[in-house]
Amino acid sequence: MLSFASAIEPFRIANRMSGKTLYRWRLAGEAGTWASCSNGATVRLDMGLDELGRDEMIVLCGGMDIQAATTKRLVGWLRREARKGLTVAGLCTAAYALARAGLLDGRRATIHWENQDSFAEDFPEIELTKSVFVIDGNRITTAGGTASIDLALTLIAETHGEELANAVADQLIYSAIRTDQDTLRLSIPTRIGVRHPKLSHVIQVMEKNLEDPISPAVLARDVGMSTRQLERLFRRYLNQSPKRYYMELRLVKARNLLMQTDMSVINVALACGFASPSHFSKCYRAHYDTTPYRERGSRSGRVVE
Repeated sequence: MLSFASAIEPFRIANRMSGKTLYRWRLAGEAGTWASCSNGATVRLDMGLDELGRDEMIVLCGGMDIQAATTKRLVGWLRREARKGLTVAGLCTAAYALARAGLLDGRRATIHWENQDSFAEDFPEIELTKSVFVIDGNRITTAGGTASIDLALTLIAETHGEELANAVADQLIYSAIRTDQDTLRLSIPTRIGVRHPKLSHVIQVMEKNLEDPISPAVLARDVGMSTRQLERLFRRYLNQSPKRYYMELRLVKARNLLMQTDMSVINVALACGFASPSHFSKCYRAHYDTTPYRERGSRSGRVVE
């Protein structure tokens, strides 16, 4: 809902501020009548997956459980309309649907940070970035949430000038317009609430090396510290050991892969740096109080023994 509203409102305001109908839109969906959001709200649709004109643009909005929402019918519609040369945008998780339709092959793209790991595993041929939005030719993707506002303001500025885009931003009480060079997550110091350069560097290295974990000794040496000093640093600021923090990062990635992909539990374990399924299962149960197999089963509403 946030990505959806953030995409439409800047164009509505642009029409109002300019005194002209610069933008028009229609709401489409498979049902052709109503679309339901995960927050319980429903939106009345103007049309089904009908044929579009060559001067139109598709903006697809995705939310939770995008894999199930990406139906064969939707994929077929996207491919058919894309062959006309239309610009196609995917907001938030909708980048998955574009990728499944083959519309992002060989392109740069972004997606909500929670879906980054699974997207990279499913579509290795796509250059995945951490930008808030990406415009690659006639393919556009956003990382979700208010990134739709940044994209809309950029498109308004490109077509009708920065003065109008800034006027729209003022109406939205939006004081800092991000570009495609901005990243989709807060900086590590902001996220962890600690501004310690060495700690931030170690965490950054951990996040980039989840499949092949690096030992605390090597991490400490990389920032000119002893292993004991690194231990004290983590316990002082994060109240846990480097090993525990690293383990939790890997388990979060594992859970995302289990819930968002069809990768086998063994492959998920390997992708998150676990040498054996049994060790992975033991660590997963200790952290989440369930097994990877049960977690995978819960995605489809059934328990897998």
